[in-house]
Parts: sequence; C-alpha cells; structure tokens
Amino acid sequence: MASFIERASASSKVQFAATAIASGAVVVGAILGYQRLQREERVHQLKDSIPSILDEGEALRRLNSYGGASKADKEDLRNEILARRAQAGDYDDELILEQLARNRVFLTPEGLDKLRNSFVIIVGCGGVGSHCTAALARSGVSKIRLIDFDQVSLSSLNRHAVATLADVGSPKVHCLQRRLLAIAPWVHFDLRQEKFWDKAADKLLEPWKNGQKPDYIVDAIDNIDTKVALLKYCHDHELPVISSMGAGCKSDPTRIIVGDIGTSTDDGLSRSTRRRLKLLGVTKGIPTVYSTEKTGEGKAELLPLPDDEFQKGQVGDLGVLPDFRVRILPVLGTMPAVFGYTAANHVILSVTGYPHDYVPAKGREKMYEGLLAAVQGGEEKVLRHMTGGDPSITLGLKVPITTADMAFLVEEIFKGRSAITGLTTRLTLMRWRKPKDSILVRIGECPDEQKSSNVKLEDLVCMTKEEGIRHDKQILRGDKTPEEVYDPVTVEKVEALLRDTAKYEKYR
Repeated sequence: MASFIERASASSKVQFAATAIASGAVVVGAILGYQRLQREERVHQLKDSIPSILDEGEALRRLNSYGGASKADKEDLRNEILARRAQAGDYDDELILEQLARNRVFLTPEGLDKLRNSFVIIVGCGGVGSHCTAALARSGVSKIRLIDFDQVSLSSLNRHAVATLADVGSPKVHCLQRRLLAIAPWVHFDLRQEKFWDKAADKLLEPWKNGQKPDYIVDAIDNIDTKVALLKYCHDHELPVISSMGAGCKSDPTRIIVGDIGTSTDDGLSRSTRRRLKLLGVTKGIPTVYSTEKTGEGKAELLPLPDDEFQKGQVGDLGVLPDFRVRILPVLGTMPAVFGYTAANHVILSVTGYPHDYVPAKGREKMYEGLLAAVQGGEEKVLRHMTGGDPSITLGLKVPITTADMAFLVEEIFKGRSAITGLTTRLTLMRWRKPKDSILVRIGECPDEQKSSNVKLEDLVCMTKEEGIRHDKQILRGDKTPEEVYDPVTVEKVEALLRDTAKYEKYR
C-alpha cells in the first residue's frame, strides 16, 4: 500500500490532476464567495438607500397614507418608501427571485413568470380573504385588487392574516396593503373600499390599468346575495373565479376540499348559494372551497338571536348594513386560514398551469338527465290518461324544466332522499297531486304547433321508482288523494317541502 502511494505521488500525471482539482475548488469557492458578497452588497445598498426618517416629521405626514401620522408610524413610512421605489422598478430583480426561489424551483421559471405577471382580484378581505391575499403576495403575484367595504374590528383579530391591535378601526383593504408591503414591496395594490354589488360589477372587476383582464377572482364574501351576484357575473362573463364557502362552525381541516359548485355539502352558506345559483341557471363550472364536515352533538352551531335582541327592533335593523348578518358566527380562528390558503393554492396552480387533479366529486349529471326523462315520461302518461289514451296528443310534448332544476330539487329540496321513506336509491320525480285541469299548453298550429306541459317545480316530489309506480297507479291515474294514501306526517312533510320549493320558484 505504501509503495503504491509513493509511486502515485511520484507520477507527474497524478500531481497535475491533483493540482487541477485543487485549483478548480479554489476557483469555484472564489466565484461563490464573490457572488455572495455581491448579493450582500446589493442588500446593504438597498437598505442604505432608504432615507432616514429620524428627523423627517414633515415627510412622515406627507407620505403616510394609513390614516394619520405619528412617530409610531416610522416603520410604515420606511416600508412605503421602499414599496414606491420597488414598484417603480428600482429594486434588484435578483433579490426578488431570491425571495421567490422556492416557488421558482417548484413552479419552474416559466410558471413563476406567469404568476409574477398575473392580476388577481380578492373580493372580501376578512379571515379567508386576508390569508388568501397574503399567500398570493408572498408567492409572487404582482397585481392585486382588494375589494371590501369593512373595517378591522377586535373580533377580526382571531382569524385575520396580518391585522394587529393598531389596525382596529382601519379599512381592511388598507390594513392588508400596509402589512404586505413590508413583505413584498414590489406588489402593486389597487384598493376598492366599497361593497361589491351587481350594479358596480363592471367597474369593480374591470381590467388593470394596462388593459389586462383578471387572471383569477377570489370570492371570499360571506353574504349570500352579494356572493351569488359575484359568481353569476363571473359565470356570465367567463371570468375565472373560485368561491370560498362557510368556515363558520367548522373544526376539521381534513374535510376541506376543492370541488365544483354543484357538489352537495352540509354547509349552510354553500347550500343556499348553490340553490340560488341553480335557479339562475348556474349548476356547474365554478371551483369551490368547502367543508364536508357534518354537524354533531357538542359542535358549534349558529344560535338564534335572544329575545332581548328582537326588542331592539326589526332583525334587519340590527346590522351595520341592510341584509347583512346580525349574529356573531362561531368561528375557530384556524379554519378561515385553511380556506384562504386553499383558495390561493388553487389560483397559483391554475395561473401557472401546474397540474391539479383533485379528488373528483361524485358525478350526478347522468342521474339528473335520467330524472328529467322520468318527468317527461310521467307527464306524457298523465296527459294520455286525461285525454282517453290518445298517443298522438303527447307527440312532441315538452316540459319547461331543465337538468339544473332536477339538481336543485333532488339536492337542495329533497337532500337526495325519497320524501316518502327517506331511501336514497332508484329515485324519480313525479307530480304529487293529480291535476284538476288539462296540463297541455298549445301554441301555434300544425305544422308549427308547440306542445308543452304546465308542470312546475312545486308540483314534483322525489320518491323511489317503486314508490312512484304505486303513487302513479293510485293517485295520478287513480281516484285517491295523497291524504288517502299516506299518513298525515308524511303528507305535511311533503307539503312543507313543496312550499319551500315555491319560495324559490321566483328566482328561476
């Protein structure tokens, strides 16, 4: 062994190779060291270039846009000065890429470029919206529009992403900008401190100053009317949007998923939103963050208002704004963050083109089509029975009902169960009561005659096919009434469901 080492050390080739390796290591070390020194020098230059504010009282009052100046705002002023320079392009791009290095490796340089050039709108800057905004700003989105009319309150602090006690009373949109500029000063914010509503949608969702349309819109609204208006507008104008449903009363983060708006859940906000959207013709195509968590004994619930609150006036008069909730929702502070980060995650993946194959929700389109065919067939049977069995009378008969209506009835009204027995298999829809008059509506004359049924959603009840055969034989084509076939409890339950359907018929 020793002789081998002696021979190797005496070889000029080995000595040359060793020298080359050592020289290479020295060169690589020198290059890396130089790059590190350069990076540190750029950081120092950047920090040193920010004006001192120890004696800049007048500048403080002039530059601070967060609701008044004081010496306690020095750090905010420094952040604002840095942000102005960064947004003007006076910020080393290599430092930005260093801050976004982990995202760049994950999304690829091309994906990160798409994200950095994207324009995202967040509607609602509370618990969900603030966490979503923070994640997008940290991840590289450079143009963000914030829409919210509200201010930070003490009760906001259990779930807001960046608000502090010093922010209580300030607008939520200003609070987010103020705090996030200290993290990502290159982000351009467009603040809209106003309530979203359908009449202002064109202005609030307008393109960026350079004409760029929003790459994504995040719905983090907790008011049903406003939420439905936003989602309907985005659907009609083909604007990509993701909607966050209710985080209130939820505690299990493993139950939060991303699914289509048509997916059924136990969440009250999502149920009401889906119901309204389905009646407006929107049944699918909107990604939604929601929880599949079930309510149960010992879990938080939205409690009714106590009697003493009603003594103060009408319920609608108890809120800060008309039509807004007046009860304090039970919210575990961690859950809005999970909802917000899930929405932000979806936006990031969608904008960059990163694959996101979520666990698919149970497909029910074929079931809705089958139910619609069953209603069509049922109307033809009833009409033939009422006209003495003439098959020509039903030729070309149409029904004024869509698959969206089927989805609404089965999922929202009957909860996927037979109204008679509660069974969930082999479901169908048919009339509850035998029509007293003709169901045929005729317009025009042959060969341009149009024939349709006058059936309404409030006429239909969900039951199993076996129950439907009995119902059709005894009631629709028989001489009995529902009161003669079913017990009083079942009749009242069905009638209550049909009354519930009638309330929403006006939204169709």
